[in-house]
Amino acid sequence: MARLHEFQGKALLAEHGINVPRGRAVRSAEQARTVAEEIGGPVVMKVQAWTTSRKAQGGVVFAKTPEEAAGHGEKLLSMTFGSFPVAEVLVEEMLDITHELFVSMSIDDAAQAPLLLLDCAGGSGIEDRAATVTRLPVSATDGVDADEVRRTVEASQIDKSLHDELVDVICRIVDLGRTLEARSMEVNPLVTTGDGRIVAADCRMAIDDYAVFRHPELGIEIARELDHPATDLERLAYKMEENDHRGTFYFAQLPTAGAGDSRGLIGFHGAGGGGSMMSMDAVTNEGFAIANFCDTSGNPSVAKVYRAARVILSQPGLVGYFGSGSGVASQEQYHSAYGLAKAFIEMQLAIPAVIRLGGNSEDRAVAILDAASRMVPATIEGYRKDDTPAFCAQRFRTLVEESGGRPDGMTRHVPEFVNSNTAYSFPITGGTVWIDHDRCDRDAAGPIIEHSADLLELNDAGKPVLAASEEDVANKDSELIACEIECLRAGKPVIFVDLAIPGLDDSA
Repeated sequence: MARLHEFQGKALLAEHGINVPRGRAVRSAEQARTVAEEIGGPVVMKVQAWTTSRKAQGGVVFAKTPEEAAGHGEKLLSMTFGSFPVAEVLVEEMLDITHELFVSMSIDDAAQAPLLLLDCAGGSGIEDRAATVTRLPVSATDGVDADEVRRTVEASQIDKSLHDELVDVICRIVDLGRTLEARSMEVNPLVTTGDGRIVAADCRMAIDDYAVFRHPELGIEIARELDHPATDLERLAYKMEENDHRGTFYFAQLPTAGAGDSRGLIGFHGAGGGGSMMSMDAVTNEGFAIANFCDTSGNPSVAKVYRAARVILSQPGLVGYFGSGSGVASQEQYHSAYGLAKAFIEMQLAIPAVIRLGGNSEDRAVAILDAASRMVPATIEGYRKDDTPAFCAQRFRTLVEESGGRPDGMTRHVPEFVNSNTAYSFPITGGTVWIDHDRCDRDAAGPIIEHSADLLELNDAGKPVLAASEEDVANKDSELIACEIECLRAGKPVIFVDLAIPGLDDSA
């Protein structure tokens, strides 16, 4: 579920005719002072972070004066939640609350229908009062029955003069959730105030991932559930997934607080959910901290695995690269091996890597990784399905300990013939293929033709050229990257698939 911050949800509530506290989100201490001055009274300040128990963690504070608000703002904006910095703080008027209600619309998976949870004694501790919560069905087309909402409200201790408006506000909340195709929409508490207002004092919204594309007005960057605002790398990775639907590519950066007490920070690359979880447990049991979770499965293209590896390697401070999944039955592992090999060779891998590619064509996959290990400064070891995640993690620990260092970073290496006037080239989706005709003698041309899957042929001068139209080869990155790696294994580095990544490669 793609989440919205509290201030974003409240803006939507306000647009839907529902009162919210006066105030707005700020990004600096001075802005916090200004908002407090505009409100002209005590304010509540809340970090905008996707976490529970914000108040218990010091993320909710109160200020009586603008000066106090500025001081709190500076402190709150220096906080981190799960290693991710707070970017915004919501500064709002302090409400004179007389009554609290719990209002939550969500999807009842068992009934396969929306459901309204309503409790006229809302606020904190609602989880402990499940028996008192009224459950009302919600029609996907007509919303909630206002008469049923009214019966619940009338059974409460709330001032009767507010009942009509309360029923209307609750129905509006449900209607907004339906309009936005929300999986979850919680206003806790919805409050009545001493001056007779009904106000949404807090708000949490999560939109169905598969509905996000229908709601560009929400500005959701990544249609996936994250526990933090999307990082630059997560945005970049999600864009890659949007542009290539061959297999899946999921990437999320993880909290790294306490990584300094571990054996080091590592990049993690999984394939298949269950096996990936087992492998993450195995490598953390060896004392490592994991910088990210990544999954490429469902028969991903070679280019997708390559790009995933590049994203993982772009994270600073890594001491190793650990790849392991479940050996997905339908997945040809040599495709992943080619993508990993290209990334490792291109970046001249300087940290040890252990890759478990068990399953179909595992022997071929391990052979590709073994060959790549001879072309980079670091050690790469490939393993099969009979090699357990625990064994691979133990071997990984040994290699990291033997490597004895933390490289400052790795630089992408591109052959000199790329962009040369004498090189032969043609476009593919997301990049360009380059062939060094100057160095492409008969010995070098042989491996190219042999491994090109009939996409290339020799011209009259004995040089490799396209055997098909550019349109026919546009999505043949898997075959062409395989050709590049096989030519490298043959000692003939005369073909290069240039898949520069905007955001990682400055010249892209």
